[in-house]
Amino acid sequence: MTLNYIQTNKDAIFNEWVQRLKEQSDETVSNVILDQNFTIYSNELIELAILKISGSVDVYETRLEDFSDRVVRLGWPLRFVVNALDVLSDVIYECMVSDDYISRENQAEVMHDLNHWIKAMISEIINDYTTSWERTVSNQKIALQELSAPLIPIFEGITVMPLVGTIDTDRARQIMENLLQGAVKHRSEVVLIDITGVPVVDTMVAHHIIQAADAVHLIGAKCMLVGIRAEIAQTIVSLGIDLNRVITKNTLKAGVEAALEMTKRKIVPLEGQN
Repeated sequence: MTLNYIQTNKDAIFNEWVQRLKEQSDETVSNVILDQNFTIYSNELIELAILKISGSVDVYETRLEDFSDRVVRLGWPLRFVVNALDVLSDVIYECMVSDDYISRENQAEVMHDLNHWIKAMISEIINDYTTSWERTVSNQKIALQELSAPLIPIFEGITVMPLVGTIDTDRARQIMENLLQGAVKHRSEVVLIDITGVPVVDTMVAHHIIQAADAVHLIGAKCMLVGIRAEIAQTIVSLGIDLNRVITKNTLKAGVEAALEMTKRKIVPLEGQN
């Protein structure tokens, strides 16, 4: 009964529903949503509602998961999607009342249908949206971790790992993995860990660096710590951190020059050049 009415009056319901959503949305939500094919995705949401009521379970579940993935990528807030379904339920009911489609005899049945599918759909969308969001965040975290600790070959046998930002336990593990895999891949003889962009070197960070240096040594390469600023040196001394097992240089340039010497090379000026 409710399904037949929605299918017959879909355009009128849709127009009223979209108008209310625009009126109720705050500026932040509007800026994110209204410029991103809002009409297309709103129409898809109402189609999902029709599928839900009609009982087309397999098609509904597949399209709902796809819809959730896309609205997460578009940046639609979950509260907006949930509120949109609540508003849709109100619009359908009010339209049915306006068209004298609801009577005393069928009012309870209509209310039951609307409440049943709207609550179920909200629950399913929250679940799919949350799953999609967690998957997206997880993938982004992995990508950022990989980008945050690259090992870059600069000369044959010499590689550099520039570190920027705070180093926590998870990132330290990623650094160790990238360092060892990269050193083997590039056949590194000397690996330079550049901490110029690391704001704080505490006991934990120093411990991870020492571990990394030991691991690099075990695969037949030498490890050098470069970019040690004056304040970092003072911190290391005050904390009593022992870096005797690690070769240290204050700048990346000095580290590269030392690495070249260790591999029996050096940079010389070309003759006849000013």
